[in-house]
Amino acid sequence: MNAIQSAKTSSRETILEMQSISKSFSGIDILHDVDFDVQRGEVHVLLGENGAGKSTLMNILAGVYPCDTGQIRWRGQPVRFKIPRESQRAGISTIYQESSLNPQLSVAENVFLGQEPNRLPGLPLIDWKQVYGQTFSLLGRLNLGINPYAPVSSLGVAEQRMVEVAKALCRSADLIVMDEPTASLSPPEVETLFQLIRTLTAQGVAVVYISHRLEEITKIGSRATILRDGRKVTTVSLADATTDQLIHLMMGRNLSDKFPQRRTSPGPEVLRVDGLTRYGIFEDISFGLHAGEIVGITGLMGSGCMALAQAIFGLAPLDEGTIYMDGRPVTIDSPQAAIALGIGLLTEKRERQGLILDMSTLENITLAALQYTWQDSLLNLDAEQDLAEHYIERLNIKPPSTEFPTRFLSSGMQQKVILSRWLATNSRALIFNQPTRGIDVGSKVEIYRFMADLAEQGVAIIIASSDLSEILGMCDRILVLYEGLPVALLRASETTAEAVMAYANGGTRS
Repeated sequence: MNAIQSAKTSSRETILEMQSISKSFSGIDILHDVDFDVQRGEVHVLLGENGAGKSTLMNILAGVYPCDTGQIRWRGQPVRFKIPRESQRAGISTIYQESSLNPQLSVAENVFLGQEPNRLPGLPLIDWKQVYGQTFSLLGRLNLGINPYAPVSSLGVAEQRMVEVAKALCRSADLIVMDEPTASLSPPEVETLFQLIRTLTAQGVAVVYISHRLEEITKIGSRATILRDGRKVTTVSLADATTDQLIHLMMGRNLSDKFPQRRTSPGPEVLRVDGLTRYGIFEDISFGLHAGEIVGITGLMGSGCMALAQAIFGLAPLDEGTIYMDGRPVTIDSPQAAIALGIGLLTEKRERQGLILDMSTLENITLAALQYTWQDSLLNLDAEQDLAEHYIERLNIKPPSTEFPTRFLSSGMQQKVILSRWLATNSRALIFNQPTRGIDVGSKVEIYRFMADLAEQGVAIIIASSDLSEILGMCDRILVLYEGLPVALLRASETTAEAVMAYANGGTRS
């Protein structure tokens, strides 16, 4: 069957039907007449660019908010979930991109949180023997060797994902929605998660899988439904689909090369770090960064890459080492100090650390550059408007107006807003921390091309990322960390993904 044609319905039981679902916010259509179904024991992938309506559709299923029109049939019966608890009780669980676990509690306490069994009927005495015993059985059912007594804070990101799956099964979930489940996982951890998903589906549990990583969805999914601009495009069989076809269906157009061709001719050294150390996190990090150069920092989760990026920007204290700008030692003990020196940071957690979500798109763009919009000790509102409109057009940001709340922009558009903010401050060095995490392929290409343009203009760029294709495709040099130690500084044009992964897993220190 051609992948462009709708996938045929198999003989499996259809456990979920969402029919003609529509939803709007503040008069803006987010979903229009969308159909979606899931069969028992399948992995159904939900695809689309940021802003296509994937999260809205799943939030309607989860009871976060109601649809305006349409119907949901669950196990053949019409339902309308008014609150998330009703959806959960019906057997639908959602594992969001950000962990919902309490790191201070044990694995078993998290699994049973909110539904602990009582030792005696009517008395608030928790039956801890049952809590830990049933958690042990659940983990065994999933073939997981996780200690139920271990605090969640002691687990890696991948193990925490597994605990969230066990928590969903504890609530008798027949359908689990996984939103970007592999965003922070290494390749071996991704395969561990896939084995767990295969175990679930073999037991009849259905999975809705949302991911922008097209290279992995064909390994785990059976069907994919594609949304574009709030409308369903089609449902395809992933066994018959190619990546190029999926991209075309998502975007309505074909993509040229994902990573732009760059003419690398670095200028003078802008920033240098020498012996940077933060005890227990990273140690003895040294490298230089030149105007027009892109340096990548990568490693497995917990290797210290993201913490290093934050420390250079002054978000975390250093115990040892020196930072130089233009050959002179500088003190960066706060983000304000970094900004004053011409350094900007695009944070990994844009919703928590990069944006003020209830402020407008205009306010978020101009937040760090208000000094350029003052006139006679007063804020020049026209100048602020002009500044915001300039970057909205330059980066192809698409809010309905400059006053549109940033909260309701897609992840890709939010990332562009943060980038606009640092461009408005005329930053000379930009640090991108996981720059395209959770962003659709179209927005990724736009951001990559903009990075390349910035480098051409002489901006020095650091990319701290766990995405190897991104690191190899965009960077001139690559610093690899292993357990906080620098193990290699490689030229991207002279290395491979396999070599980088070997170093990231404990290769010889350079």
